[in-house]
Amino acid sequence: MSLKVAIIGRPNVGKSTLFNRLVGKKLALVDDQPGVTRDRRYGKARLGDMSFDIIDTAGLEEVFDNSVEGMMRQQSEMAFEECDIALFLIDARAGLTPLDNHFADWLRKRHKPVYVIANKHEGIAQDPGLYEAYGLGLGDVAPISAEHGLGIELLYDMLEPHWKEWKDRVRVAKQHAREEANEAAGLDADDADDQIEDDDADYGGEAFPSFEIEFNEDDEDEDGELIDEGPRDNSKIQLAIVGRPNAGKSTLLNQLLGENRVMTGPQAGLTRDSIAVDWSYEGRPFRLVDTAGMRRKKKIDDRVERLSVADTLRVIRYAQVVVLMLDATNTMDKQDLTIARMVLEEGRALIIAVNKWDTITDKAGVMQALRDKLDTSFAQAKGIPVLTFSALTGRGTERLMPTVLDIHDIWSRRISTSKLNRWLEVVSERHLPPVISGRRIRLRYMTQAKARPPSFFINCSKAAELPESYTRYLINGLREDFDMPGVPIRINLRSSENPFANKKKKR
Repeated sequence: MSLKVAIIGRPNVGKSTLFNRLVGKKLALVDDQPGVTRDRRYGKARLGDMSFDIIDTAGLEEVFDNSVEGMMRQQSEMAFEECDIALFLIDARAGLTPLDNHFADWLRKRHKPVYVIANKHEGIAQDPGLYEAYGLGLGDVAPISAEHGLGIELLYDMLEPHWKEWKDRVRVAKQHAREEANEAAGLDADDADDQIEDDDADYGGEAFPSFEIEFNEDDEDEDGELIDEGPRDNSKIQLAIVGRPNAGKSTLLNQLLGENRVMTGPQAGLTRDSIAVDWSYEGRPFRLVDTAGMRRKKKIDDRVERLSVADTLRVIRYAQVVVLMLDATNTMDKQDLTIARMVLEEGRALIIAVNKWDTITDKAGVMQALRDKLDTSFAQAKGIPVLTFSALTGRGTERLMPTVLDIHDIWSRRISTSKLNRWLEVVSERHLPPVISGRRIRLRYMTQAKARPPSFFINCSKAAELPESYTRYLINGLREDFDMPGVPIRINLRSSENPFANKKKKR
């Protein structure tokens, strides 16, 4: 648990820019167009020697209905109720607006520390807006420029006392907990370990990482062979939910979490940022990522939508398991096939989830048509799991997470070198490799290079001339004999170098 700081304010005052500045990464989408941020986003901020959770929020507007603006306001209010400190941003260039004054009155009635930040203050030309901010009656005002990094040290001076107070509370709480544990264990004070760990290393935020996921090295047995039994660890599984607009991605995320974590509604394109949430299922840690809908490229003419799609592509690259959401009323059109192909090309485990299944009458016909299309379009990953449910009512969604765990274990599977070479000998005798220039290609040796996805090396003669059809035969054999349905399998061929190939004959 960390100190939580929320950034709030009306639309287009630079909240997401300040969020990115504090987390040190471009996690939140930023654009001159107001209202880009709609859901609250969490990140781990560092400011000098301080470390705390930072919450980016949607722009506050005086709307109280079920419109998009009203839902944005609700998200911002939930962030404020959750935080310990609020940073109230105003635009120093534009000066105070009636909306700023309205929400300043609202904040004044809450019993939480609130600091006014005059953003976009790059020089004396913005001083009038800065001086107006003192009229809000919320104390001192910090002039900063989040875009250029000016005045950020003023935030340190504001937050440091609260951070030290929070550190002291945590230290006392941990000391009491340690003393109670020692007393229950019957340890003397001299034997007890009084060392209190620093909580700065604890990660309580939900920001999706901007670096590639690192996997553990393959385990080996005593003979130096890879082990293929069981899941490798209990590390956090990166699960991304992708699909076309209005397929029900955000509704599924809320259904899994059991709360209204992100905005949902009948309007297409509500989600713009990719929102990541840390979650646990049966003791297994997950990072769920809700993404913006992906339309066909030729239909995108809005800059913010282009940024959202680029963010979704990044999420796919760094995910481990991807759930492709389909609308049961329009299953698997060309755009769905494009997204699925992209996921498999990235080497990610794929699950097809057909949402709104309760609206379909001819369920058998729709499912058969979907299966036929998958079998013909994705021969490289036969057996992709297909689930049907209603994300709105929750009916059928209980099958999703067990399927995610199963496909993740298959995607992470390692096979010993001895088993692979015995298998290679059998399948190459069952179907002999082709003859090239009077000589049959020889498959000499096979080993697994890595998992996630399962990737193999085969040492053979004339690797460049082995037909692709034979490689597909080997992939299908691996999938069937080692029970690896639904995940992409990669085989790389290499030839042994002839040590005499470049030597001249002796005369």
